[in-house]
Amino acid sequence: QVYLRQSGGGLVQTGGSLRLSCATSGINFRIHTMAWYRQAPGKQREWVSSITSSGTTNYTDSVKARFTISRDNTRSTVFLQMTNLKTEDTGIYSCQVFWRGRSYWGQGTQVTVSS
Repeated sequence: QVYLRQSGGGLVQTGGSLRLSCATSGINFRIHTMAWYRQAPGKQREWVSSITSSGTTNYTDSVKARFTISRDNTRSTVFLQMTNLKTEDTGIYSCQVFWRGRSYWGQGTQVTVSS
């Protein structure tokens, strides 16, 4: 069984910071690209960031220089450090991994940025 268990998130004011974690089990974590997605109220889910097995990172333009994705292969965990948060960052954040032909998702965590 593949499990992705998220923690972190919550309510923060604009300019604040939050850190999301996603602990995985059931996969050989170190060989997989891990990603974060988010879904804002009334909008479709969008890709936010990803990190490859070799540590190469990518970000959607709106979060570049503010968000940092990282991974700890010893703990099979991926992180998303979010700084200088804006109200438009509000949404449900989910981690994702693609394995054996399908995506697996974390349970989602709410991030709310208030002005």
